[in-house]
Amino acid sequence: MPLDPATLFTLLAIGLFAGVASGFVGVGGGLVLVPAMMVFLGLGQHAAQGTSLAMMLPPVGILAVMQYHKAGEVHWAFAAVLCITFVVGAWGGSKLSLRLSEGWVKLVFGLVMLYASVRMLFKAWAQIQPTLFP
Repeated sequence: MPLDPATLFTLLAIGLFAGVASGFVGVGGGLVLVPAMMVFLGLGQHAAQGTSLAMMLPPVGILAVMQYHKAGEVHWAFAAVLCITFVVGAWGGSKLSLRLSEGWVKLVFGLVMLYASVRMLFKAWAQIQPTLFP
């Protein structure tokens, strides 16, 4: 796929939105970039996942992390353990994903997003309900 002006503009918009989402609520790669590249750029599931992972190689969130660190909201020991296990898990997960058909990977991806969304909606409702009906 060529990097023509329209594609570049789309990538800039997706990247900016994913960056804001990442800094604001901690999501970006899997929940924003992958579906956006599939919908707006026509990439397949595997290509969108691979591109999202490649984007994370440089220190993507360094400026956002600095803000959270200044506010005392980073648990560095937790982050170190997560980083190490994330690398191992990502390696194994990528090998598994590439062995499965794109349809199966889309199904699993969608189910994970659905589960996370429903769970978050119920928790949010439980938090705001007392303020709506005092």
